[in-house]
Amino acid sequence: MGHRAGDGTGQARRSVSRRDVLGTALGAAGAMLVPAQAGQGTGPMTYEGVIAQAQRLADAPYTPRPDDLPAPLRALTYDGYRAIAFRPEAAPRLGRFFSAQMFHRGFLHGKRVALFLQPKSGPPQPIAYRPGLFDLGGALAGQDFSPELGFAGFRLHYAFDRGRPEAQEEFLVFLGASYFRLRGRGQEYGLSARGAAIGTGLPQPEEFPDFTAFWICEPDSEGGAVTIFALLDSPSLAGAYRFVVEPGDPSRLSVAATLHPRKTIERLGLAPLTSMFLHGQNGPGARGAQALDDFRPQVHDSDGLVVAKPGDRLWRPLLNGRAVAQVSSFEVDPLEGFGLLQRERDFAAYLDVEARQEARPGLWVAPGRGFGAGAVQLYEIPSREEYADNIVAAFVARAPLRAGSPLALGYTLTTVGREPDASLPGHLARVVSTRIGSPDTLRPVSPPIPGRRLFVVDFEGPALPADGAGLAPEVSASAGTLVDPVLERVRQTGGWRLYVEWRPPVAMPPGDVILRAQLMREGRAVSETWDAAA
Repeated sequence: MGHRAGDGTGQARRSVSRRDVLGTALGAAGAMLVPAQAGQGTGPMTYEGVIAQAQRLADAPYTPRPDDLPAPLRALTYDGYRAIAFRPEAAPRLGRFFSAQMFHRGFLHGKRVALFLQPKSGPPQPIAYRPGLFDLGGALAGQDFSPELGFAGFRLHYAFDRGRPEAQEEFLVFLGASYFRLRGRGQEYGLSARGAAIGTGLPQPEEFPDFTAFWICEPDSEGGAVTIFALLDSPSLAGAYRFVVEPGDPSRLSVAATLHPRKTIERLGLAPLTSMFLHGQNGPGARGAQALDDFRPQVHDSDGLVVAKPGDRLWRPLLNGRAVAQVSSFEVDPLEGFGLLQRERDFAAYLDVEARQEARPGLWVAPGRGFGAGAVQLYEIPSREEYADNIVAAFVARAPLRAGSPLALGYTLTTVGREPDASLPGHLARVVSTRIGSPDTLRPVSPPIPGRRLFVVDFEGPALPADGAGLAPEVSASAGTLVDPVLERVRQTGGWRLYVEWRPPVAMPPGDVILRAQLMREGRAVSETWDAAA
C-alpha cells in the first residue's frame, strides 16, 4: 500500500515504499504514447468515449505494459530521481487559474502514462515528451531521451488567491498505479486516494490497477474547476473515470467511474484511501508492541477512521504494533460516508518542523451511485517505517463483482481540516483524543490485577451540555469488562472526558478486543461511538 504520489515539489520526500513496488510541448507524440483511440474521430474525448475504451479493454485479455524504461533512468537512485524538476515556464496553462506539470519517468516510477490536453472543441492533443521540459539534475547530465519516453504522471496547480492568477500552488497529483493526492488551501499533502483496491487483506498478493491514460480538459477561462478523464487497466478489470476537481478550502473532487470486470472479484475496494500511522496518543499501540524511540510525540498522516450510517457515526483510533496485519470490518446499510481523518491539529503533538503533520488533510468520502449494502474495511499493517503507507480504508460491497457485470459509481472526496466540518453528517460530538495508561496510580487495587488498562477518551461538540445534565456514558467490551466509567468536565476545552478501566478476561481471545463507548443524554446518543481495539 506504500507509495506516495508527491509532496508538492515533484521530489517526494517520502516516495520509496510499498506503493512503489508496484514552451508547452503539444503535437504529434510517438505512437507508443497514444492509446488505440485517443479521441473519437476528430471530436473531443468524452466520458462516454473513455467508457467505450474501457469496455474494449475488458473484452480482450489483459496485456501488461512494456518494461521499456531506459537503463540510465532505471539506475537512478532516490536522490537522483528527486533531482529531476519540471521547468515551470513550460507548464501548459489551463484557463487563467490552472496549469499542469508532468513527472519524469525513472527510478521506481517507470511506467508510461499517456497524457492529453482536451481543448473545448476538436480532438485531444497529446502532450509530447522532450528532455528540455525538465532540469534533469546531475545524475542525468548530458542524457537525451526519445519523444516516445512519455511521462510517469502529472500534477495540477491553482491560484488559490484568484486576485493573483500567476501565483499558483500545486494541489493535485496523479503518480503511481491508481494513486492520487489532493489538498486544500493551506494544507500539506498527506494521505492518498486510489482508483480501486483489489484483494487488499486477502492471503494472495494484492492487485494494483494502473491509470494508463489521462485527458485534462480545458476549463472555462474564469472557472474554478477542472475535469479529468482517466483510463484504468489491470488483470481483473478495466475502468473509465471522470474527475471534476474544485480546489479551495476545502477542495472537492467528484468522481464518476464505470468498472468492467474481466473476472469475478471477491473483494473490490471502492473509494479506497491509503495513509500512514506510526504512533500516536495511544503510546506504543497494540498489546505488547515495542515502543518507538522517537523524539516526536506522534507520527501519522491520519489518526482515525470515521464511518457514518443513519443515526450513528463511529470513530476508530488507528493502531500500530500488532504482530500481523489486521482487517476490521464495519457493516453499513446504507453508508452515509467514511473517511480517514487527522484530528490532532496542534504542532506540539508532532514537533516535526518539515513534515507539518498537523496540516495534513483528512479525506471524506460521500457515496452516491453504486454503494449499497456492504462494509467499510480498515486494513492496518504493522510498520516501524514512516516512509511506508500502512493503512487502507475502503468500502467493500457485500456481494462480489461478477465478470461481465459493469459497475457504475459516483462519490465525492472532500478535504477535511480542523473540525467540526460541514462535510461530516450529523451533529454528534466528536471523539478528539484517546489515551491509554496504567490505572495503578489513579485507581489502585489490592491485590493487583494484571493487564488492566485505563482508557481516557475526550469528547467535544455543541451537543454536550455544559452542566452535564442527563449526560451518561454507555460502555461495552467484546471480552473482559469495562468498569467504573466516570465523566468529567474539561473546562479548558469545553468538552467532557470519560475515564474507564478495562480488565482483561482470564483467557485472552485471539485478535483484537473491541471496546465501545458513547455519551447518552436522556436515552439519546449525543456523541460518536468510540470503537477502540485493545
